[in-house]
Amino acid sequence: MSAFSRRIWLTGASSGIGHALAERLLNDGHRLALSARREEPLQALAERFPGQVLVLPGDLGEASEVDAIAAQLAQQWGALDCAILNAGVYEHVDASNFEADALARVMRGNLFSASHCIVAALPLLRRGQSPHLVGVASAVTYLPLPGAGAFGASKAALRYLLESLRVDLAQEGIAVTAVTPGFIDTAQVQSTGFCPPTRWSAHKAARHIAKRLEQRPLEISFPGSFIAVLGLLGRLPARLRLALSRRLIRGERDIS
Repeated sequence: MSAFSRRIWLTGASSGIGHALAERLLNDGHRLALSARREEPLQALAERFPGQVLVLPGDLGEASEVDAIAAQLAQQWGALDCAILNAGVYEHVDASNFEADALARVMRGNLFSASHCIVAALPLLRRGQSPHLVGVASAVTYLPLPGAGAFGASKAALRYLLESLRVDLAQEGIAVTAVTPGFIDTAQVQSTGFCPPTRWSAHKAARHIAKRLEQRPLEISFPGSFIAVLGLLGRLPARLRLALSRRLIRGERDIS
Protein backbone atom coordinates (compact mmCIF):
# COMPACT_ATOMS: atom_id res chain seq x y z
CA MET A 1 0.00 0.00 0.00
CA SER A 2 1.22 3.52 -0.79
CA ALA A 3 3.06 5.44 1.94
CA PHE A 4 0.77 8.31 1.02
CA SER A 5 -2.40 6.30 1.54
CA ARG A 6 -5.31 8.38 2.78
CA ARG A 7 -8.40 7.33 4.68
CA ILE A 8 -11.31 8.26 2.42
CA TRP A 9 -15.06 7.88 2.89
CA LEU A 10 -16.78 7.75 -0.50
CA THR A 11 -20.58 7.70 -0.78
CA GLY A 12 -22.61 6.65 -3.81
CA ALA A 13 -19.93 4.11 -4.66
CA SER A 14 -22.11 1.38 -6.14
CA SER A 15 -22.34 2.74 -9.71
CA GLY A 16 -21.42 5.52 -12.13
CA ILE A 17 -18.76 8.05 -11.20
CA GLY A 18 -18.71 6.84 -7.59
CA HIS A 19 -17.83 3.25 -8.52
CA ALA A 20 -15.24 4.35 -11.09
CA LEU A 21 -13.70 6.78 -8.60
CA ALA A 22 -13.52 4.05 -5.95
CA GLU A 23 -11.58 1.84 -8.38
CA ARG A 24 -9.23 4.69 -9.27
CA LEU A 25 -8.50 5.63 -5.64
CA LEU A 26 -8.02 2.01 -4.62
CA ASN A 27 -5.59 1.46 -7.48
CA ASP A 28 -3.72 4.53 -6.22
CA GLY A 29 -3.29 2.75 -2.86
CA HIS A 30 -5.77 4.62 -0.66
CA ARG A 31 -8.00 3.06 1.99
CA LEU A 32 -11.69 3.56 1.27
CA ALA A 33 -14.86 3.30 3.30
CA LEU A 34 -17.59 2.76 0.72
CA SER A 35 -21.25 3.59 1.27
CA ALA A 36 -24.33 3.10 -0.89
CA ARG A 37 -27.72 1.48 -0.55
CA ARG A 38 -26.67 -1.49 -2.70
CA GLU A 39 -24.07 -3.58 -0.89
CA GLU A 40 -23.11 -6.10 -3.62
CA PRO A 41 -20.94 -3.75 -5.76
CA LEU A 42 -19.14 -2.58 -2.61
CA GLN A 43 -18.39 -6.16 -1.55
CA ALA A 44 -17.05 -6.88 -5.03
CA LEU A 45 -14.53 -4.06 -4.63
CA ALA A 46 -13.59 -5.30 -1.16
CA GLU A 47 -12.79 -8.71 -2.66
CA ARG A 48 -10.68 -7.16 -5.42
CA PHE A 49 -8.76 -4.91 -3.00
CA PRO A 50 -8.31 -6.90 0.23
CA GLY A 51 -7.30 -4.86 3.26
CA GLN A 52 -8.16 -1.52 1.63
CA VAL A 53 -11.96 -1.41 1.82
CA LEU A 54 -14.52 -0.95 4.57
CA VAL A 55 -18.01 -1.79 3.32
CA LEU A 56 -20.49 0.49 5.09
CA PRO A 57 -23.85 0.31 3.27
CA GLY A 58 -26.90 2.30 4.28
CA ASP A 59 -29.60 4.77 3.36
CA LEU A 60 -27.81 8.10 3.73
CA GLY A 61 -31.12 9.93 3.83
CA GLU A 62 -31.65 8.42 7.29
CA ALA A 63 -29.64 10.23 9.95
CA SER A 64 -29.60 7.16 12.21
CA GLU A 65 -27.99 5.02 9.50
CA VAL A 66 -25.36 7.68 8.82
CA ASP A 67 -24.63 7.87 12.56
CA ALA A 68 -24.09 4.10 12.59
CA ILE A 69 -21.67 4.38 9.66
CA ALA A 70 -19.78 7.17 11.43
CA ALA A 71 -19.50 5.03 14.57
CA GLN A 72 -17.94 2.21 12.55
CA LEU A 73 -15.52 4.63 10.90
CA ALA A 74 -14.48 5.98 14.29
CA GLN A 75 -13.99 2.47 15.63
CA GLN A 76 -12.02 1.19 12.62
CA TRP A 77 -9.93 4.22 11.67
CA GLY A 78 -10.42 6.86 14.37
CA ALA A 79 -10.24 9.66 11.79
CA LEU A 80 -10.82 10.60 8.16
CA ASP A 81 -8.48 12.40 5.80
CA CYS A 82 -11.11 12.92 3.09
CA ALA A 83 -14.87 12.58 2.70
CA ILE A 84 -16.26 12.51 -0.85
CA LEU A 85 -20.03 12.97 -0.87
CA ASN A 86 -21.11 11.62 -4.23
CA ALA A 87 -24.43 9.90 -3.45
CA GLY A 88 -27.41 11.38 -5.25
CA VAL A 89 -30.60 10.77 -7.16
CA TYR A 90 -32.23 12.15 -10.30
CA GLU A 91 -35.97 12.39 -10.86
CA HIS A 92 -37.46 14.00 -13.96
CA VAL A 93 -40.10 16.45 -12.75
CA ASP A 94 -41.62 18.71 -15.40
CA ALA A 95 -44.58 21.08 -15.16
CA SER A 96 -47.09 18.40 -16.12
CA ASN A 97 -46.29 16.23 -13.09
CA PHE A 98 -44.65 18.67 -10.70
CA GLU A 99 -45.44 17.92 -7.09
CA ALA A 100 -43.99 18.85 -3.73
CA ASP A 101 -43.39 15.20 -2.84
CA ALA A 102 -41.10 14.76 -5.84
CA LEU A 103 -39.08 17.81 -4.83
CA ALA A 104 -38.87 16.48 -1.28
CA ARG A 105 -37.59 13.10 -2.50
CA VAL A 106 -34.84 14.67 -4.59
CA MET A 107 -33.88 17.09 -1.83
CA ARG A 108 -33.63 14.17 0.58
CA GLY A 109 -31.47 12.18 -1.81
CA ASN A 110 -29.11 14.99 -2.79
CA LEU A 111 -29.07 17.66 -0.08
CA PHE A 112 -30.25 16.15 3.19
CA SER A 113 -28.23 12.95 2.73
CA ALA A 114 -25.14 15.09 2.15
CA SER A 115 -25.91 17.18 5.24
CA HIS A 116 -26.19 14.01 7.38
CA CYS A 117 -22.82 12.88 6.04
CA ILE A 118 -21.21 16.27 6.69
CA VAL A 119 -22.37 16.19 10.31
CA ALA A 120 -20.94 12.68 10.66
CA ALA A 121 -17.69 13.38 8.81
CA LEU A 122 -16.56 16.67 10.36
CA PRO A 123 -15.50 15.29 13.78
CA LEU A 124 -13.48 12.58 12.01
CA LEU A 125 -11.95 15.04 9.54
CA ARG A 126 -10.85 17.25 12.42
CA ARG A 127 -8.69 14.34 13.59
CA GLY A 128 -7.33 13.57 10.12
CA GLN A 129 -4.28 14.60 8.10
CA SER A 130 -4.76 17.53 5.68
CA PRO A 131 -8.56 17.07 5.96
CA HIS A 132 -10.60 17.52 2.82
CA LEU A 133 -14.39 17.67 2.37
CA VAL A 134 -15.62 17.07 -1.19
CA GLY A 135 -19.17 17.29 -2.53
CA VAL A 136 -20.45 16.44 -6.00
CA ALA A 137 -22.77 19.10 -7.43
CA SER A 138 -23.78 19.32 -11.11
CA ALA A 139 -23.35 21.47 -14.21
CA VAL A 140 -27.14 21.83 -14.41
CA THR A 141 -26.81 24.54 -11.76
CA TYR A 142 -25.31 26.77 -14.48
CA LEU A 143 -28.29 26.51 -16.82
CA PRO A 144 -31.92 25.50 -16.09
CA LEU A 145 -32.91 22.43 -18.09
CA PRO A 146 -36.38 21.04 -18.83
CA GLY A 147 -37.62 18.62 -16.20
CA ALA A 148 -34.51 19.06 -14.06
CA GLY A 149 -35.92 21.64 -11.65
CA ALA A 150 -35.93 19.40 -8.58
CA PHE A 151 -32.49 17.98 -9.31
CA GLY A 152 -31.00 21.38 -10.14
CA ALA A 153 -32.50 23.01 -7.05
CA SER A 154 -31.03 20.31 -4.80
CA LYS A 155 -27.59 20.56 -6.40
CA ALA A 156 -27.63 24.38 -6.30
CA ALA A 157 -28.41 24.18 -2.60
CA LEU A 158 -25.59 21.69 -2.10
CA ARG A 159 -23.17 23.95 -3.96
CA TYR A 160 -24.09 26.91 -1.75
CA LEU A 161 -23.74 24.76 1.37
CA LEU A 162 -20.25 23.66 0.31
CA GLU A 163 -19.17 27.21 -0.50
CA SER A 164 -20.44 28.46 2.84
CA LEU A 165 -18.71 25.63 4.71
CA ARG A 166 -15.50 26.48 2.86
CA VAL A 167 -15.53 29.88 4.57
CA ASP A 168 -16.49 28.46 7.96
CA LEU A 169 -13.93 25.63 7.94
CA ALA A 170 -10.96 27.53 6.52
CA GLN A 171 -9.74 28.52 9.98
CA GLU A 172 -9.65 24.83 10.93
CA GLY A 173 -7.56 23.89 7.92
CA ILE A 174 -10.31 21.77 6.33
CA ALA A 175 -10.34 22.23 2.56
CA VAL A 176 -13.70 22.11 0.76
CA THR A 177 -14.03 21.23 -2.92
CA ALA A 178 -17.14 21.25 -5.11
CA VAL A 179 -17.03 18.79 -8.00
CA THR A 180 -19.10 19.95 -10.97
CA PRO A 181 -19.40 17.28 -13.65
CA GLY A 182 -21.11 17.84 -16.95
CA PHE A 183 -23.02 14.96 -18.51
CA ILE A 184 -21.23 11.69 -17.86
CA ASP A 185 -22.07 8.53 -19.79
CA THR A 186 -23.83 6.70 -16.96
CA ALA A 187 -27.19 4.97 -16.64
CA GLN A 188 -28.50 7.89 -14.57
CA VAL A 189 -27.62 10.47 -17.22
CA GLN A 190 -29.01 8.27 -19.99
CA SER A 191 -32.31 8.13 -18.11
CA THR A 192 -32.65 11.93 -18.28
CA GLY A 193 -33.03 11.93 -22.08
CA PHE A 194 -30.48 14.75 -22.45
CA CYS A 195 -28.14 14.34 -25.43
CA PRO A 196 -25.29 16.85 -25.08
CA PRO A 197 -22.52 16.81 -27.70
CA THR A 198 -19.82 16.15 -25.08
CA ARG A 199 -20.03 13.26 -22.64
CA TRP A 200 -17.15 11.73 -20.71
CA SER A 201 -17.04 8.13 -19.58
CA ALA A 202 -17.27 7.50 -15.84
CA HIS A 203 -13.69 6.21 -15.83
CA LYS A 204 -12.35 9.30 -17.58
CA ALA A 205 -14.21 11.49 -15.07
CA ALA A 206 -12.83 9.42 -12.18
CA ARG A 207 -9.24 9.81 -13.42
CA HIS A 208 -9.71 13.56 -13.72
CA ILE A 209 -11.25 13.91 -10.25
CA ALA A 210 -8.60 11.75 -8.57
CA LYS A 211 -5.76 13.73 -10.12
CA ARG A 212 -7.25 17.11 -9.22
CA LEU A 213 -8.10 16.09 -5.66
CA GLU A 214 -4.40 15.96 -4.86
CA GLN A 215 -4.32 19.76 -5.34
CA ARG A 216 -7.30 20.39 -3.00
CA PRO A 217 -8.85 22.96 -5.40
CA LEU A 218 -11.93 25.05 -4.72
CA GLU A 219 -13.73 23.40 -7.63
CA ILE A 220 -13.27 20.57 -10.11
CA SER A 221 -15.45 21.11 -13.19
CA PHE A 222 -15.41 19.19 -16.46
CA PRO A 223 -15.53 18.91 -19.45
CA GLY A 224 -14.10 22.42 -19.57
CA SER A 225 -15.51 23.47 -22.95
CA PHE A 226 -18.99 22.22 -22.12
CA ILE A 227 -19.00 23.97 -18.72
CA ALA A 228 -17.88 27.20 -20.42
CA VAL A 229 -20.73 26.98 -22.95
CA LEU A 230 -23.27 26.41 -20.19
CA GLY A 231 -21.95 29.43 -18.32
CA LEU A 232 -22.28 31.61 -21.41
CA LEU A 233 -25.80 30.36 -22.16
CA GLY A 234 -26.83 31.08 -18.59
CA ARG A 235 -26.11 34.79 -19.15
CA LEU A 236 -28.09 35.16 -22.38
CA PRO A 237 -31.59 36.71 -22.60
CA ALA A 238 -34.25 34.22 -21.53
CA ARG A 239 -35.78 33.51 -24.97
CA LEU A 240 -32.45 32.99 -26.70
CA ARG A 241 -31.17 30.95 -23.75
CA LEU A 242 -34.15 28.61 -24.01
CA ALA A 243 -33.72 27.99 -27.75
CA LEU A 244 -29.97 27.46 -27.60
CA SER A 245 -30.00 25.31 -24.48
CA ARG A 246 -32.58 23.00 -26.09
CA ARG A 247 -30.38 22.78 -29.19
CA LEU A 248 -27.30 22.02 -27.08
CA ILE A 249 -28.85 19.46 -24.75
CA ARG A 250 -31.52 17.65 -26.77
CA GLY A 251 -30.39 18.19 -30.35
CA GLU A 252 -31.83 19.83 -33.46
CA ARG A 253 -34.93 17.61 -33.54
CA ASP A 254 -36.39 19.42 -30.53
CA ILE A 255 -36.29 22.90 -32.07
CA SER A 256 -39.76 23.82 -33.31
